[in-house]
Order: sequence, then C-alpha cells, then structure tokens
Amino acid sequence: MERKHKRLATPWAAGVAGMVFAILTAAAIVLVRLAVPSGVDGAEVTVDAGQRSAVRTALELIPYAGIAFLWFMGAMREQMGEREDKFVSTVFLGSGLVFVATLFGAAAAAWSALDEGGQGSSFGRDVAYALLTTYAMRMAAVFVITTSTIGHRLGVLPRPLTAAGYLAGLTLLVVGANVPWSELVFPAWVLALSLNTLWGRHSAASRTAAST
Repeated sequence: MERKHKRLATPWAAGVAGMVFAILTAAAIVLVRLAVPSGVDGAEVTVDAGQRSAVRTALELIPYAGIAFLWFMGAMREQMGEREDKFVSTVFLGSGLVFVATLFGAAAAAWSALDEGGQGSSFGRDVAYALLTTYAMRMAAVFVITTSTIGHRLGVLPRPLTAAGYLAGLTLLVVGANVPWSELVFPAWVLALSLNTLWGRHSAASRTAAST
C-alpha cells in the first residue's frame, strides 16, 4: 500500500517540479534578454542600474530552476520504471545533466557581462549567449526528443504532445541562436508536459475514486 502511494505521488512531483522549472527559466530568459541584448559581436553595451538589477535577479533564479529540473528528471525516470529503454534513457539522463551544467555555465558567464562602471563586457556577454542559445538549447533539444520518444513508446503521452515535442526538439536543434527568444520553446514544452502529467494524475485519481 505504501509502495502504491509513492507511485501515485510521482506524477505530482514531476508535474510540480516541471512547472517550477518552466516558470523560473522563462522568467530568467526574459529578464536577461530585455536587460542585456545580444547586440553586435565585439560591441560594448551600456547597462544601467535597473538592467544590472534585472540580470542579477535572473541569475539568482537559475540555480533554483536547475534544482527543479533535476527533480523533474528524477520523477520522470521513476514513472518510466522497469519499462525504460536503457539506450534512450541514458541519452535522456545525459542530455538533461549536460543541459543543467551548461545552463549554470551560462549564468556564471553572464556575471562577467556586468561591471561597476555599467559597461557590459562583450566577451562575457558573448560567452553567456553562446552557452545558452547554442549549447544548452542543443542539449535541451536532445532531451525533448528522447523524452517524447520514451513517452510514445510507453504510451503515456498523447499523440499531439508527442508531435509537439518532436517539433520543439527540431526547432531547438536547428534554429538555435539564429532566432531570438527561441530558447523559450523549451520551458514552454516542459510546462505543457507538466500540465499533461498533472492532468493524467487527476484523471487517474478520479477513476480510482469512482471505482471504489
């Protein structure tokens, strides 16, 4: 009975952790995009006190977003259980961990994009944007595609969400830094997946209550 209770709680944990990650990450991306535009390579960008405050707020959100994403991954793997495909699940786990590491690296590089004089360091800014839009988003693309593949094989994801996952993954993989704000595709997909997970848990609980 205790084991059953833990299994029933897993979708709730995955859904909540995914929603926290999606909201925090989207907020951080928006704050950084608005405060420190990518600009032209090698150009200096003047950053006022309000913009520096926005960037600091965004960077303070990133560690919590990363922690929430790790909880999200763990809860998703628990849902897979013994049915998981070892090859695909290894890529799922590896891409997720590399994504978090790269996200933290981008956040660390973003700190150097600001200085006391208000001039944004072009090197730090370029490194932060490269890590976020090129490397982190490529790993996010792999994570989305493998998660959609696992969900399709196990029959736990509806076809529209699976198709949306493949589309989101290909967008992140191919578009990358070429389209500004495209990195918001990943938290949007995680949010959709989390809401679907919570809705599935709610429906399962309703069916269980109706049958008793």
